[in-house]
Amino acid sequence: MKSLTVQDINAIINGDIVGQANLEITGLEHIQKANQHQATFIGNRKYAAMWNDSNAALAIVNDTISLEPGENRVLIKVKNADLAMAKLLDAFTPEPPHFESDIHPTAVIDASAKLGEGTKVGAGCYIGKDVVIGNGVVLYPNVTILDDTTIGDHTTVWSGTVIRERSVIGSYCIFHTNVSIGADGFGYRPSDDGRGLVKIPHIGNVVIGNGVEIGANTCVDRAKFSSTIIGDGCKIDNLVQIAHNCVLGRSCIMAGSSGLAGSVTLGDGVVIGGSASIKDHTTIHSGATIGAGSGVMNDVPAGKTVLGYPATDSREMLKQWVALRKLAR
Repeated sequence: MKSLTVQDINAIINGDIVGQANLEITGLEHIQKANQHQATFIGNRKYAAMWNDSNAALAIVNDTISLEPGENRVLIKVKNADLAMAKLLDAFTPEPPHFESDIHPTAVIDASAKLGEGTKVGAGCYIGKDVVIGNGVVLYPNVTILDDTTIGDHTTVWSGTVIRERSVIGSYCIFHTNVSIGADGFGYRPSDDGRGLVKIPHIGNVVIGNGVEIGANTCVDRAKFSSTIIGDGCKIDNLVQIAHNCVLGRSCIMAGSSGLAGSVTLGDGVVIGGSASIKDHTTIHSGATIGAGSGVMNDVPAGKTVLGYPATDSREMLKQWVALRKLAR
């Protein structure tokens, strides 16, 4: 079990200590569940009232919140408790799953594949022809990397993920369990005789930048031609669909169960809420926000927040909802 003193913790988050400082902290927990050896976080005034009844030994608190530590307890006041929490969670993160050997004997690796220094390959992995993997990459058990794919340094790929042929993956990425990269896009047209559907081949690939994190069971389809592109620093939640020929700029966020139809373009820093749906061939410009559950049918200007189905300016949509409630009365 990891243990840090209050001084150790403050060295990480660089706040101001208020109260007793000679305590040992063994973990982090919600304010209502924490015990006398754990730390908690108060980043919102509505949780401040819970401090008196909490058993936590330490609270990391926004410096805008007025609070006293109490007997045998301590506060560390910081500018942003959420960011401080992220740093401490990293410090208390348990060790990752153990590899008995760097390359498990049951892994199947084509003779033409190239693996960088310090790369680890778990049981049951398959690495195909002419795959190039950088330094310090970790492939957990039962990962499949198909032919002509390249993966940059220090990328982590969790079990069950399949990265299809010709994909280009950057450095410092994280793909969680059962991610699908580079499957066929969804494209069909009615046959000439009108009696069936003709499958449209997708011969492009997927290109993913550096520092991208993709959640469990998310799918990124390859392009019809050219590339489906995920820009540097994008963070994609679980159960997200990114269709063929989509292009995401830098540092976009997509929350769970949201989806992009084919050939959607996102600028830099776009935020898409959970379960939002984006129509094909739509452009959402840099800094725009799409509210959860929204359906976007048209382009969204830079910096705009839209909401609803079909999505419109958030302020206008909120006015409509208020008017509907008044009509219901």
